[in-house]
Amino acid sequence: MKYTKLNSIHKKLNAKLVEFAGFQMPVYYTSIVEEHLSVRNGVGVFDVSHMGEIFISGKDALNFVQKVTINDASKLKSGKAQYSAMCYENGGIVDDLLVYLFEQEFMLVVNASNKDKDLKWLLQNKFGDVFIDDKSDDYTLIAVQGPKSAETLKNLVEIDINNLKYYSFEITKVGGVDAIVSRTGYTGELGYEIYLTGDEATAEKVWNAIFEEGKKFDIKACGLGARDNLRLEMAYCLYGNDINENTNPLEAGLEWITKLDKEGFIGKDALMKIKQAGIKRKLLGFELIEKGIPRHGNEIFYDSIKIGFVTSGTLSPFLNKPIGLGYFNVNFIDESKLFEIDNRGKRLKAKLTKTPFVQK
Repeated sequence: MKYTKLNSIHKKLNAKLVEFAGFQMPVYYTSIVEEHLSVRNGVGVFDVSHMGEIFISGKDALNFVQKVTINDASKLKSGKAQYSAMCYENGGIVDDLLVYLFEQEFMLVVNASNKDKDLKWLLQNKFGDVFIDDKSDDYTLIAVQGPKSAETLKNLVEIDINNLKYYSFEITKVGGVDAIVSRTGYTGELGYEIYLTGDEATAEKVWNAIFEEGKKFDIKACGLGARDNLRLEMAYCLYGNDINENTNPLEAGLEWITKLDKEGFIGKDALMKIKQAGIKRKLLGFELIEKGIPRHGNEIFYDSIKIGFVTSGTLSPFLNKPIGLGYFNVNFIDESKLFEIDNRGKRLKAKLTKTPFVQK
C-alpha cells in the first residue's frame, strides 16, 4: 500500500479510506452527495496525488510525444496543456492523459492505475535522444474545483489567477510554496490543479492554507466518490469503465483529440481503417425514466435484441435522476425510441440524452 503525503490529514478528517490503484485514498469524508454539491455550488478540494507524472525530455522529445499520443503536441506552446491518449497498434487505448509543455520538456499526467503500464509502454517505444523520468512519487497533486475556486486561491498564488486560461499553467508559489498551478480539472467546473514537491509538512501547509482561504465559501474536502459522479455528469471518460484496451477513441467520442492528419503515430493506421469502414458502436449518454441505478456491465436491449452495454452509471446528485454512459450498436441508435437496461434481471426503461448531462 502506498500513501499520499496528505494521508494523515485524511485520517484526521475521518475519511472513509480504501485501496485504489495501490494507494490508500479517501472515498468520502462526510457524504458523497454533500461533497459533490459543494463542487457544483461552491468549492471542493481533492487529493489526487495518486496520479502519475512522467517527464519526457531530450532533442527528440517532441517527435517521441507525437509518436505515442494521438493529439497534436506540436500545437502546444510552453505553459499550455492538452488532453490526449495513447493507443496500441490496433487502435485500442493504452490510457488517456494530459500533456503539459514546459520550456524544454513535456510532462505526461497519467491515470494512477495505468502508471506502471504506461511507463513500460513509453520505454518500449523510446527512440533517439529521449529521456523518460517517472517523478510520480515526488508530486502532491491537489485539485481545487468549483465556482468559488478562483476566489479561494487568488490571495494564495503569486499570479493573477483570473488571467490563467483554460488548459494553461504557470510555475508560481501557492502559500509560499513552489508549485505548478494548472487551469484544469475533472469536474466540469471552474477549477485548478496544484502540483507541488516536498515532504508531508509542505503538502499539509498548502492544503491547510487553501482551507483557511475557502472557509468563507464553506469549502469541503472531497473524495473519489464525488469525483467519479462529477466527471460522469460531464460525460468525461473514465479509463477502465468507458475506455480501455478493447475500445478505440473514435467509438468513445474522442475523435476531437484524434489527429489523423498528423504524421504516423502508434495506432494511426488501424484508426484510419476503422474510420473508413465506419464505427460499429458508439459511446452515448442515457437516463432512466423509472426508478433504479444503471451499473457498469449492465446489458442494453431493444425489444429482445442486445444492442450494447453500460460503462458508467449513477444517480446524479445534481440532477437527482439516474444517468449513464454506454456503448450502443450504431444500427439501433434512435433518440425517439426507448430501450431497456438489464439490472440484475430487472429491465429498466431508458432513453438517450445529450451530453454533458449537466450543461455548463
